[in-house]
Amino acid sequence: MSLSISIRHRLAGFELQLDADLGAGVTAIFGASGAGKTSVLRCVAGLLTPDEGRIEMGGRVLFDRAKGINLPPSARRIGYVFQEPRLFPHLSVAKNLTYGMRHSDELPLDFDALVELLGLGHLLSRRPATLSGGEGQRVALGRALLSNPDLLLMDEPLSALDQRRKEDLLPYFEQLRDQTKLPILYVSHSLSEVTRLADQVILMEDGKIAASGPVAAVLSGGETQAAVTRDVAGGLLTVTIKDHDKADGLTQALIGSQPVFLPGLIGKIGTRMRLRIDARDVTLMLDKPQKISALNILPATITQLHEGPGSGVLVQLDHQGQSFTARLTRRSVRELGLSKGMNVYALLKSMSVTHDHVGPV
Repeated sequence: MSLSISIRHRLAGFELQLDADLGAGVTAIFGASGAGKTSVLRCVAGLLTPDEGRIEMGGRVLFDRAKGINLPPSARRIGYVFQEPRLFPHLSVAKNLTYGMRHSDELPLDFDALVELLGLGHLLSRRPATLSGGEGQRVALGRALLSNPDLLLMDEPLSALDQRRKEDLLPYFEQLRDQTKLPILYVSHSLSEVTRLADQVILMEDGKIAASGPVAAVLSGGETQAAVTRDVAGGLLTVTIKDHDKADGLTQALIGSQPVFLPGLIGKIGTRMRLRIDARDVTLMLDKPQKISALNILPATITQLHEGPGSGVLVQLDHQGQSFTARLTRRSVRELGLSKGMNVYALLKSMSVTHDHVGPV
């Protein structure tokens, strides 16, 4: 299911301008508060009418200002999960789930399968007032899915939850992504959510697209380095869990044959993980270091160097076909004589590596 968006709309303080062609999988719309992320979802859902433009989904025109087409939200076959669950307080969980349910042979999951996927079986007879925030969001997600949507919109669905509730809910989102194959637009200002869930990312600033593409490519900087701040730049490495060292409280993982050590006892043996590496936590050396505290030393090749507007340089690196980025000062780059094609050693502190579960191999 493809989604084509080309819209212009005047908002308070800036103009929303977005042109994007999106495919299957999870596309994250990422950026600071006030960047226009939620407005994009509202336009797609039919809750906000753009001043001009066109929105087409799977060959079906949802909106075309020039031709006077503007389908109402109920006719767009779009599921919407808001920041708050917005459940009917007088209905049980079961009745909230089936409200607006479309009976169809094309449902990605039937009622029983969805209840099992989202772990809602023990909640069906309860009322929304008795649910935790995470439980309420799971019910809201189930209700959206049972409407048999062609597209799912999720507007910062975890922003109102504490970190523990977020961690409890994220595995359900991962299962949804992997089992239903439903196209999802996921709005967030949380980098950890984007790196954990998204296939593609649109980085927005002041209502415009600052960068877009595969999540690993956008977050590494590259051709989008001007739009990727030092707080965002980094890399995603896919590793396989090999072993747990309970005595040291570490997990050993592999990138190919290269071991890396992660803090804590993470994942099951054989599980694949997506690791976010912050560019500021990568140190480069020309020679392999000896007798140092850093456990993770990756041989890498420099593929690009991009100077920023300040004192920083984003150095893009390749390790066994996977890319990540180091952020160094211009002085360090000059004194080391770094250039494209050079072989270096990248040092990563184990405690600085954040992990994001992807799923079993």
